[in-house]
Amino acid sequence: MNPPSSLPKLSPSVDQGRWFADEVHAHDASLKSYLRGAFPAVRDVDDVVQESYLRIWKAQASQPIQFAKAFLFKVARNIAINLVNRERVSPIDVVADLAALTVIEDGPTAAEAACTREEILLLADGIETLPTRCREIFILRRIKGIPQKEIAALLGISEQTVQVQVQRGVRRCEEFLRRHGVERGHGHAEKH
Repeated sequence: MNPPSSLPKLSPSVDQGRWFADEVHAHDASLKSYLRGAFPAVRDVDDVVQESYLRIWKAQASQPIQFAKAFLFKVARNIAINLVNRERVSPIDVVADLAALTVIEDGPTAAEAACTREEILLLADGIETLPTRCREIFILRRIKGIPQKEIAALLGISEQTVQVQVQRGVRRCEEFLRRHGVERGHGHAEKH
């Protein structure tokens, strides 16, 4: 719906400022809380937040961002990871008993898990945008792992049709994820 013509038209900078206040800065407290919890080694969370704001502002200027919160958290996560990696000092200590050393767990961090959950939710949204038949076949093959031959028999279609619909679903989901800021290689739609 267009604004009434009697209202003054807002300048792009006012619109950009309003977008930033409503879609980005509104998450300031939750972003800081997330960073403090996920990256306790980061000494100055405010610096990470400010750098994140700067990067998202620049990104929005070149291309509209639809999921500002997810994008903001991903940018902040990447900045924090880079900062931790740069500040990490690896002193060499003489160890008499190697068995006494504690082993660092090699699983995903809370930040990585949070980003993965957001990407999965985006993928689910992408799957919902598929045409009905394509979505049905895509879910049976890619989500439930049912063999192509069984899907063809179950739905009374050829295996070739199953294959084509799965490929279309993958391509459309990849496009959807790209449009929403998930880079190729990080999205879950491309797994085979």
